[in-house]
Amino acid sequence: MNEPILENTENTESTTDQKPVVVLVHGAFAESASWNGVIGILNRNGIECIAAANPLRSLAGDAAYVRDVIAAVGRPVVLVGHSYGGLVISEAAAGNHNVSALVYVNAFVPEHGQTAFDLSTEFPGSTLADALSPRTLSDGSVELVIRPSVFRDQFCADVPEETAALMAATQRPVTQAALTEPLSAETPAWKSISSWCVFSDQDRNIPVAEHRAGAARAKARVVREVPGGSHALSVSQPEAVAEVILDAVSSGRASSVAA
Repeated sequence: MNEPILENTENTESTTDQKPVVVLVHGAFAESASWNGVIGILNRNGIECIAAANPLRSLAGDAAYVRDVIAAVGRPVVLVGHSYGGLVISEAAAGNHNVSALVYVNAFVPEHGQTAFDLSTEFPGSTLADALSPRTLSDGSVELVIRPSVFRDQFCADVPEETAALMAATQRPVTQAALTEPLSAETPAWKSISSWCVFSDQDRNIPVAEHRAGAARAKARVVREVPGGSHALSVSQPEAVAEVILDAVSSGRASSVAA
């Protein structure tokens, strides 16, 4: 699993083609570069990656976009979601035979009809609501950002201040509508595709109790709880995240979850 890609050999391409492509879906208040550390580790292990630019406009629209990304790959995909991205991958992979495994990184694991708002308030502990700043758009809708003055404490308390300042400046706003839109898939993807879960116990956006409940709900094949990690686990501890993804990749086309 950890061998580097060989160069100038006849069977390199065919060997690589047997491996799934990892498609990474960021959540609210993040962007594609939040996966950079994870991608570097996966690339060194011969794994091709695509960090999708999640639009963060509506759950249905975001999931449709990710389905298009998966379709364009043309090979089996291990689909990875962070935070709100957990809802997106649960919708995008529902009934999608191109997805061989799901990995939830500090992410929601929703049932049909649940919203990000529902799940974030199911257990006490989230301080996100007090950190948000709303913006009214020209069409009358509302998008949300985390105030830069509290971004590090709220989102990424375990990364250096300079890195946190860059993350605050490049954060992608999410619409209020996306966070309150229910999962439409009658059978969320995690009910038929094997799942892996990695999360931190100091996540201030999503309570750790919610992460534990989601992992149990999905009957995750691997559950890794990272002590002291913030919500931005892929940035602060990319090794822990990459190890779980590599385990999912090495399992090949994952078996269906027992009913």
